[in-house]
Amino acid sequence: MKKFLDRYFSITDKNSTFKTEILAGLTTFITMAYIIFVNPSILEVSGIPKEAAIAATLWSAALCTLAMGLFAKLPYAVAPGMGINAFFSFYVCKTVGLSWQTALGAVFISGIVFLILTLTKLREKIIDSVPLSLKSAIVVGIGMFIAFVGFQSSGIVANSDATLVTLGHLSDPKVMLTLFGVAFIAVLLYLKVKAAMLIGIIATAIIGMVFNITPAPTSVGDVVSFTIPSLKETFLEMDIVGAVKYGIVSIIFTFTVVELFDNIGTLIGLSKSSGLMSFEGKIENVDKALLTDSTGTMLSAALGTCTVTTYIESSSGIQAGGRTGLTAVTVAVCFLLSFIFTPLAAIIPAFATAPVLIIVGALMLSHIKNIDFNDLSEVIPSFLIIIMMPLTYSIAIGFGMG
Repeated sequence: MKKFLDRYFSITDKNSTFKTEILAGLTTFITMAYIIFVNPSILEVSGIPKEAAIAATLWSAALCTLAMGLFAKLPYAVAPGMGINAFFSFYVCKTVGLSWQTALGAVFISGIVFLILTLTKLREKIIDSVPLSLKSAIVVGIGMFIAFVGFQSSGIVANSDATLVTLGHLSDPKVMLTLFGVAFIAVLLYLKVKAAMLIGIIATAIIGMVFNITPAPTSVGDVVSFTIPSLKETFLEMDIVGAVKYGIVSIIFTFTVVELFDNIGTLIGLSKSSGLMSFEGKIENVDKALLTDSTGTMLSAALGTCTVTTYIESSSGIQAGGRTGLTAVTVAVCFLLSFIFTPLAAIIPAFATAPVLIIVGALMLSHIKNIDFNDLSEVIPSFLIIIMMPLTYSIAIGFGMG
């Protein structure tokens, strides 16, 4: 069995090991486990029942990530997209006033559009048309975006009415623990410890529990729950006819364009940082990755959640050594186990995962060396990509500006 898996995922050929791939998958999962709680709470605003939203989030993330691992054989995790879920709930449903069923219908149709663009190779051609310098800038921009998310979620960067952002309170225990996590992981990486990211997350979380900064589990119920959330209230409830009647351009077009550029930007960034992009800029198995994404979008609508996308948090697993589809399969298994261990995932606080996001952002900065700073036609678009991704909180906008 081990030999079969080694051949199927080309683990040895990519200078990796089973242990490395599994640890990388665990690292990616812990870094993005917040989606289990954040996505349902955002979807609930649209009127989707909370229990069904949790089930749809877990099933879509597990099945789509499993497909990314087994079919595309890439170490990328897939889940309902942050940002697009806010657009779904706060704009389409609350501001425009569409029902969540109609909004899901729009998501399903956008998935069909993605599938057509994928089968006609148009999405692949868009990726190939992006110059190598801009592909490097996308990596750096995503790195800055990831780091900014880490700084923000930990409290190191705080809101400011005068300047939009400012330095948080360094005396805050959560901020101090985040800074400890950054330093601790940096030392482990310097010492070439394979599971540096995962060890850093666990160590920071445990220290927080010891000093009562975050609650520690006190009973079995804090770790395991055998009450499995049901999909029955949202499964196949999308209103496709209602979405078409409302208007294809206004909502469906927006869903399609935003997710198109967001996903392309993420795929380029992750592929380049993981070494799965050739010197000419070709991404390994990109056709299968895009097919997984497009069919996953239709599946997510059928289950009852917004568009799925490849997650930038996959970069934490890549930095931990993940290079094959086994990393993604591990993430998928973790999502399935989360049906039982949902309380356990809640124990890992934001200040424990923030250091990983900051470190990964720093490591992705190395790709800036591939930009020719003597050529203004490369420098200006690259700068716009790098600066606009974190400032607009959107990979799609940064990519589009460049």
